[in-house]
Amino acid sequence: MKYLFLICVDESVEVSPEQGDPEQWVEEMERRGARLTGNRLCAAGDATTVRDSGRLVTQGPFAETKEQIAGFDIIECADLDEAIEIASKHPVASFGTIEVRPFWPE
Repeated sequence: MKYLFLICVDESVEVSPEQGDPEQWVEEMERRGARLTGNRLCAAGDATTVRDSGRLVTQGPFAETKEQIAGFDIIECADLDEAIEIASKHPVASFGTIEVRPFWPE
């Protein structure tokens, strides 16, 4: 099954570069053949939100929450249990949130 990991952090939380660096996790998941792709995103303040069929366009994220989406990963694994195990190893899981969502079944 394929899963989308939404990597969510509170931009005001300060972490060391080592604590927030996903490179070791990325390398391990690519070796396992679990990670298909992923990337970091610019700050939430750089987002543009389009609603109401484009009649309403605003700068910034739609949701006003402390945690914002900072990146994503797409993984492929056997089941939700394995997806949770993989997400728990992500460095952001120690100070942020990893939302795990399955792709719509084909």
